[in-house]
Amino acid sequence: MLARLQFSSGTLTLTEAGTKRRASLHLVQGEEQLRRHDPGGLDVLASSLAQFTARLRSENHTLKRALTDPRLFSGIGNAYSDEILHAARLSPLLLTSRIDDTAVARLFAAAQEQLQLWTERLRREMGGGFPEKVTAFRKDMAVHGRFRQPCPVCGTPVQRIRYADNETNYCARCQTGGRLLADRALSRLLKQDWPKDIDAFDREG
Repeated sequence: MLARLQFSSGTLTLTEAGTKRRASLHLVQGEEQLRRHDPGGLDVLASSLAQFTARLRSENHTLKRALTDPRLFSGIGNAYSDEILHAARLSPLLLTSRIDDTAVARLFAAAQEQLQLWTERLRREMGGGFPEKVTAFRKDMAVHGRFRQPCPVCGTPVQRIRYADNETNYCARCQTGGRLLADRALSRLLKQDWPKDIDAFDREG
């Protein structure tokens, strides 16, 4: 627990699930001051395909980075971006400048579907109560946090890319046409021995 504020109508408790200790509490007055803290991300569940498309293509990033950028999209984050990209059958490293209209529509549908699905699941689990344990790793996710476990669609072992403090999980067969995306640490270590596709990965163990 980081802070507890007592009001006549109840108590507000501030906790932080992560280990980075980046949580902060700001006291502001008025809507204008409050808006200054809004990064401006689009609410996918309240947006149209046209709005989603315009926001996605407003900057040239990988799909993974675009979906997790709070200035572009609100409330997606690392875990749900993995689930969205898997459902849309798209590579996390595909650039937003190279995605065609058909794939954008698929991504939009997957984003709305996954966000609604997980919102409903978490609400049912909580039963109206306060979550005692907050985690981004859940056993019923398709790929996030499931490195080397079978993809629920095709059975291929889930792969990962590690960078900074995060990791991206994906299915090579469902999302990248069988191509393995280079993990910075492992590909540097293995160099020319780094397998380029999932079939080579399966043969080499």
